[in-house]
Amino acid sequence: MKIYEAKISYNLLRLGEECQLDCQEKVIEYMAGAFDEDPTIEWLYVIELNRKNLPLGRTVITRGTASNTLFHPREVLRPVILANAPAFILVHNHPSGDPTPSRADIQITKQMKQAAQTMNIDFLDHIIIGDKDVDPEGRGYYSFNEVGTI
Repeated sequence: MKIYEAKISYNLLRLGEECQLDCQEKVIEYMAGAFDEDPTIEWLYVIELNRKNLPLGRTVITRGTASNTLFHPREVLRPVILANAPAFILVHNHPSGDPTPSRADIQITKQMKQAAQTMNIDFLDHIIIGDKDVDPEGRGYYSFNEVGTI
């Protein structure tokens, strides 16, 4: 029988001032560079937060294809629980630049909201990052919290 141990490792991303992630613009700034390794595919991250919305870290959940990424809420909640985080934000990119959510984005956000409620963890937002020049709204991102879905 194989027995595994789960552990958290911390890698310093950058030094800077503590910054509450209390608005979409701050989350986008916090995620700067996260998709640079391969901007042609979708990346899904979870940002683990403390009670004051200060980031405890960010974790890559999955790397997808040019048009989608597959995951289950348990993959998102695992690092949140291991970090003992009371809240989190989900962030992914759309390589096309258009941050408009797909049906799959909407569906998984509903599932995440339900799973987080079951675990009594605050799911603060799901943000899709795109490109201002391609975004029909001209903002470069889509926030499920901003539109009232979360």
